[in-house]
Amino acid sequence: MKAKKLSDIIPGGFEIRIEGKTGMKIEGLSIDSRQVSEGYVYAAFRGTATDGHKFIDQAIDKGAFCIVCEEVTELKKGITYLVTDKVRELTGLMANLFFEKPSETVSLVGVTGTNGKTTVSTLLYQLFSAFGYKCGLISTVENRIGDEVVPATHTTPDVISVHRLIAGMRDKQCEFVFMEVSSHAVDQERISGLKFRGALFTNLTHDHLDYHKTMLNYITAKKKFFDRLPADAFAITNADDKNGPVMLQNTRARKITYALKSMADYKVRIIESSVQGLDLRINNREVHFRLIGEFNAYNLCLVYATAIELGMESDDVLAILSGLRGAEGRFERIIDQKTGVCGIVDYAHTPDALENVLEAIRKVKGHANQIITVVGCGGDRDTSKRPLMAKVAANLSERVILTSDNPRSEDPEIIIDEMEAGLEWESKKKVIRITDRMQAIKSAVMMARDGDIILVAGKGHETYQEIKGEKFPFDDKKVLKELFG
Repeated sequence: MKAKKLSDIIPGGFEIRIEGKTGMKIEGLSIDSRQVSEGYVYAAFRGTATDGHKFIDQAIDKGAFCIVCEEVTELKKGITYLVTDKVRELTGLMANLFFEKPSETVSLVGVTGTNGKTTVSTLLYQLFSAFGYKCGLISTVENRIGDEVVPATHTTPDVISVHRLIAGMRDKQCEFVFMEVSSHAVDQERISGLKFRGALFTNLTHDHLDYHKTMLNYITAKKKFFDRLPADAFAITNADDKNGPVMLQNTRARKITYALKSMADYKVRIIESSVQGLDLRINNREVHFRLIGEFNAYNLCLVYATAIELGMESDDVLAILSGLRGAEGRFERIIDQKTGVCGIVDYAHTPDALENVLEAIRKVKGHANQIITVVGCGGDRDTSKRPLMAKVAANLSERVILTSDNPRSEDPEIIIDEMEAGLEWESKKKVIRITDRMQAIKSAVMMARDGDIILVAGKGHETYQEIKGEKFPFDDKKVLKELFG
């Protein structure tokens, strides 16, 4: 990467007040004052918990020569200040120029929506890798540069990290990058400066209201992703979701739809659904897939549509896609060979996601068999969905065990109390509470008989449980496997 001066990465046409010189050489950018070194640009973000302006002096002491901020109380000698009320957006545009426009060299496709982001982005990564392309993946579960795994800490990394990550993918000759785009990321300008070749919308249901406060704010955040697409991009939306058309209202991108129930450019129909998978007709082609459930019929159709829009041949796409297994911790099946009990681990942590998974299980389970659901809710997150989660679990399961998820700083007993508040009197007869997650899963296994299905929901791919700020090793899949012997 060529050496750059500050003047090289200040975007034109952006309203900035510049105090100081701009001819100095840049060594790096950071939004964390602790990671600043000599020759760095420090961007002071105002967040919900901390205000980066408080750490400007610390950043300068560590070697920052330029500060991007909303306000300046004291102009220090030898320091350049870029003052704007859009610090986050400007930082993304500067990172884009610093890393030499990495997203313009690869084909970047973003996936947004409440549910399905990880499955869709992972399937696309697997599909295009099977085609022989070197691909990048940015997801909740993991980030990948080709076969190299880079640990993921957020659904979408911070704005500087995401540009750095895509630059690394470009430098290692990745041609396609598939990326989950959360509503937080859009709202916090974590995708500022990125150029997307395509944007995909899965669905939108109740989630993240602890952050967005209202559904309108949540919808608006998702929509902003589509509003900013360039004219040469494509936008694919779910025509069966009432918010699908909303995403396309103001976009300049080429508009494409997919659906199971509505008229659409890409149409999917379920021929048969079983515990072995799905028989689907996608645009009049019948194919068997390994994934299960109506929600995965949507996911598969979206992946197929995206691949075609990216120039792949239909027959080739279906041949490879039919053999893929999807993302880790999404409807993963574990069978007890001794008893015939089936355990399913799924990341479902919203009422809609839980309902989708349980509906899928109900359609494939034996008539005489029962569903035993083990579920909790995360602490320090949207509290309004807790009673809804318990209600969905009780309505669609024969037995329910309410347990601890990642309580974080909250008391798990209070979280379960708030879940129980959503239960009707009749439902309470089938529900018990076991706060210890290990004991809850163990109890579900002890209750299960031949052919029963145990759903362990909420944590999916996670290998830890977060309690009082500390992460303890805990893996739902590993626990089930050990209990099944």
